[in-house]
Amino acid sequence: MFTTIYPQLIGLCTGTLLLTSALMVWRHSLLASIRLLSVQGFALAALVAVIGLEEGEVEVILVSLLVLLVKGMGLPWVLARETHATTRTDEAPRLNPTAALLTVALLTILSYVVASRVLAGDISISAHAAPIGLAMVLIGFLLLVTRRQAGSQLIGFLVLDNGIATVAFLTSGGVPLFLELGISLDVLLVVVILYVFAGRMRTKFGNTEIDQLRKLHD
Repeated sequence: MFTTIYPQLIGLCTGTLLLTSALMVWRHSLLASIRLLSVQGFALAALVAVIGLEEGEVEVILVSLLVLLVKGMGLPWVLARETHATTRTDEAPRLNPTAALLTVALLTILSYVVASRVLAGDISISAHAAPIGLAMVLIGFLLLVTRRQAGSQLIGFLVLDNGIATVAFLTSGGVPLFLELGISLDVLLVVVILYVFAGRMRTKFGNTEIDQLRKLHD
């Protein structure tokens, strides 16, 4: 029974991952992006759980719980606390919404072209969904390049990290529990450090907009 619905569940999870990534590019509100990041974390955890159930691997299911706690709940909570302390949660990206969504579409097409060549010999269902992870990596880079505030750029970094994790789970059936634990703790540590750094920037300069801070440096 589960094998029958496995392709649909993989499609639902990866579709949610791609949709939330695209919406982060479209939305200019930092709080909205954090909520979407939380949804993306839940979708990634669900994807890992589906793979674990299909393969009958208890360790992969435990990893899905870890992903849920860290990426679906922990990281968004840390970001939300920092964001609520700011007076400005909207920003004007370097790309307008239409150009940004067009870029997302082109990056997604590029991901499918590249992945079709790299994974040409793998006919599994999960491998066919791997281009979604690559697209998330490219969208994360897009957020890093086009956003002006440090918080939004941090979200781009986390989308990139989620994309790498998505590719890893879809192509290899997951990573060992202790390796995922180490990676998740490293990412959490980076976010906490950047959270403290952004707070000091806001206290000293009044905001965390990169362009204005660059002008102060000049």
